[in-house]
Amino acid sequence: MSSLSAREVCQRLRDAALEVSPLRRTADVAGAGQLSVEIDGWHLLLDFDGQRLHHCLQCRSPEARVWTFNTTQRFGTDPVSLLSTWELAQIERLLTRAD
Repeated sequence: MSSLSAREVCQRLRDAALEVSPLRRTADVAGAGQLSVEIDGWHLLLDFDGQRLHHCLQCRSPEARVWTFNTTQRFGTDPVSLLSTWELAQIERLLTRAD
């Protein structure tokens, strides 16, 4: 099975930002600044400090395809970096509202 691309993961975040797909918080990793969310069966692990979304750390699609953040990758490969300023603000609003 092929792996996910950053653009595919970014599209799930865009769908949530536009409220086309619901974003549901599933778990917090206490003290680690990590947050698990689900968007239409896609499971994402986010680096979120309570106000700012920094990175998507991992994503698994309903078909079990996976994307994983690699700190050695070049700029622009993190799905969060592909979001517009407005989309990022919307996702951060949804994440803080989900507290």
